[in-house]
Amino acid sequence: MSYDMTILREGAARYGITLTEKQEEQFIRYYELLIQWNKVMNLTGITEFDQVLLKHFTDSLSVAGSIDLTGVRTCVDVGTGAGFPGIPLKIAFPHLKVTLLDSLNKRLNFLNEVILQLGLRDIETVHLRAEEGGRKPQLREKYDLSVSRAVSRMAVLSEYCMPYVKKGGYFISYKGGQAEEEIEEGKKAISILGGKLERTEKFCLPDTDMERTLVIIKKVKETPKKYPRKPGTPAKEPLGVTGENKK
Repeated sequence: MSYDMTILREGAARYGITLTEKQEEQFIRYYELLIQWNKVMNLTGITEFDQVLLKHFTDSLSVAGSIDLTGVRTCVDVGTGAGFPGIPLKIAFPHLKVTLLDSLNKRLNFLNEVILQLGLRDIETVHLRAEEGGRKPQLREKYDLSVSRAVSRMAVLSEYCMPYVKKGGYFISYKGGQAEEEIEEGKKAISILGGKLERTEKFCLPDTDMERTLVIIKKVKETPKKYPRKPGTPAKEPLGVTGENKK
């Protein structure tokens, strides 16, 4: 079967990425595996080829328009799900050393198959909840970049993701178009966790009116040892939003 890669090719070019033939073939194989495995487990509601190219692959690569990834060595994708944005970033930037972290083992089985079939190196899957991984010495404050397309609110997501980032590194959250309120709500948590909101970048996916927001947070000091709190607590009691943490 032949695939038209124009959407991804042009979308990637907007972010300064020129995909090789091999990279395009890797994206196609990734798509095929996604559709194949999606028949037996819930990986994505988006299955049409062009839509996957746009809403998953191009969207995942959009961070390259906001940060120079050539200077990033290590990246963790927290709550990676079906591998977005971690695997598209790894395909487009082979030099990245990527960790895909997820709490659901069957998703990681899928991702391990993708890694194998695409011949990707320097990429690993880790089966942990975000709060557990953030306390592990081998993962805590070890990454230049933490990314997440997870749907948690900003205050919660910051507690999940910031502990992985080394001082001077970045946490970048992928959000929809209307994220101002939750970004404002999350500012206290970001500060408590050692981060500083550097900027937000709003844009539309290429040739659509689908609004997206990238929230770019710099790690300016170490995350206090008591964070992240035990699994389940960040979601129940968002930092800086509820109870004692609001003070």
